[in-house]
Amino acid sequence: MQKNTARSSKSFSLRTRHRQRGVALLTTLLLLLLLTGLSLAMVLSVRSDLLINGYYRNFRGSFYGADSGLNIARQTMVNQILGAIPATFTNTTQPIPPGTDSTVQNYITSNYGQSYQPVTGAGEGQAVNSWPEKFKIASATLSLANCTVTGGNVGSTCAAPSGAVTGYQYIYNYTLMALGQAQGAQTAQLRDKGSLIVNALLVPAGTTTSFAAWGMFIDKYTICDGSTLVPGTISGPVFTNGAWNFGSSGSYIFTDTVGSASSQAGYQFKGACDQIAGNSDKKGSTTISPNFQSGFNRGQPSIPLPLNDYNQKRAVLDGMGSTNTAVTNSDLNTYLLNVNQVKYPSAGANTGVYLPYTVNAGGNNPTFAGGGIYVEGNASVTLTASGASTQVYTITQGSTITTINIDPTANGGAGSTQMISGGATLNIKGVPQQRDPATGQITGNAAMLYVNGSITSLSGPGQAVAAIQDHTALSITAANNVAITGDILYKTEPVTMTQNQIQGTPADTLIPANNLGQVLGIFTATGDIQLNNQQSNGNLQIDASLATISQNGTGGLVNTGNSINTLNIVGGRIQNSIKSIGATTRNVYFDRRFSQNFAPPWFPSTTVTAGGIFSAGVTTTVQRVQWVNQTSYF
Repeated sequence: MQKNTARSSKSFSLRTRHRQRGVALLTTLLLLLLLTGLSLAMVLSVRSDLLINGYYRNFRGSFYGADSGLNIARQTMVNQILGAIPATFTNTTQPIPPGTDSTVQNYITSNYGQSYQPVTGAGEGQAVNSWPEKFKIASATLSLANCTVTGGNVGSTCAAPSGAVTGYQYIYNYTLMALGQAQGAQTAQLRDKGSLIVNALLVPAGTTTSFAAWGMFIDKYTICDGSTLVPGTISGPVFTNGAWNFGSSGSYIFTDTVGSASSQAGYQFKGACDQIAGNSDKKGSTTISPNFQSGFNRGQPSIPLPLNDYNQKRAVLDGMGSTNTAVTNSDLNTYLLNVNQVKYPSAGANTGVYLPYTVNAGGNNPTFAGGGIYVEGNASVTLTASGASTQVYTITQGSTITTINIDPTANGGAGSTQMISGGATLNIKGVPQQRDPATGQITGNAAMLYVNGSITSLSGPGQAVAAIQDHTALSITAANNVAITGDILYKTEPVTMTQNQIQGTPADTLIPANNLGQVLGIFTATGDIQLNNQQSNGNLQIDASLATISQNGTGGLVNTGNSINTLNIVGGRIQNSIKSIGATTRNVYFDRRFSQNFAPPWFPSTTVTAGGIFSAGVTTTVQRVQWVNQTSYF
């Protein structure tokens, strides 16, 4: 009986196992089906996301293309208006010819309204592998809303100017509608509306102008000589007594007027250079089209150059520096004394630091009587802004160190000058001052540091440390070369050095609260301004108008040291010729005060002799009153 029971149990177990065969396979198939469904759902989801993202990407690319198109068309309007202003005109003719608005409107329609074109083909930079945006201007209008004159006779208008007209203001109303596309079929539609305001200040012919009024001035520049202007943004008025040469290695943006004595410009392509009387040139698939935001005026009268540095040298002695008569040893002997009250030797000297001051019969009461500091022989100079009001000059010649502290606020506002050298200290009442050449009257505190030799090193006290004190007006002149070895910074920057995209202001916008009379000019008539940067990070900033210019000069800015990473100049550069600055990045921020009859003291100047009325100081403002995205999303 037990055997049968055991046999029966065994038989039941076998039957049960037979009935469960295939369950694992079925389970596996069910799981596989589930995973297949999940994978299909994931594929569909990812595909949907890709389609959505692709649509969004195409739409955003179209949006940016349309927005870039608005900016390009609006700036082209400004360029075309300014390009219509002739180099010279009489006081009975307005600078912008009537009908310019219609001409510009037709230009926009014919150039940007016929078909879609890539943003890169219309003057806008585009990074490699970036999204290929296109735009088309669907509609454009431009109309002269108002034109007024300043100065002139009562009732004088732009159409009939009369009398001593000093300036014009034009207000043009515009509307633009741009269509943008990327790779897809999506199209963005944007509308822009506003006003273009153009102010043109007029300067009569024969006006004396400081060379600081140019952001860049080059005397000798031969057309198609094999060299090209370095690409980038150039701020401030630009002029050459030769011809400008442009290359294809990068883009050019000129924010202010550009002029040349030559009626043509050189456009340098690979293996060929075209001489063109125009604003752009194309060869094959390569186009060179500088962005002249305030016009390109060719064939203008040459600008006369200064003869020499006699004025600067004499300014140290009398504060006027108004003659072109060479300074003699006898002149130096009459005006100058050293720290020990010893006169400059009548037979001349090889070294030493001297100041123009007077003393009474007893050798007491030293009083400043001239315009600056005279250094005989080569020297290194360090400039330091000390305390609230003191400007410090540290002059090194061999083992002799001379320190001069100038504080215009001391002595109850009369000012004081302290000279320390060789263990001797001399306190002088008063400070260097500038005088009106016609009357001899004092016009303000100012200083000329003249080195009768080379400045072997010129810098501030350290990188990013203030060198020029607030309210210090200073020019530095050397008979030979000036080597700049480190940062020379204003204590307070008078202009911005970054663009404010929200406010739409450029990088060289004046900061009114920072205009404290601080100004520096560096000048040599016969040498170079040498960039011999000794700062460890390779960057260099110079806050000054730099001039290497005279009728017989060959000077320029030239790198004589290590390669410079970033060179920033806040002011301008005036050169006889272009030389290599050896900088990876170069930024020039024009000191906008220099366009307002402001300049470093006794800086080299010239006489503009253009006939009729010479147009200068043209500025433009864009006031956008409406920007609408009219794109249909669905």
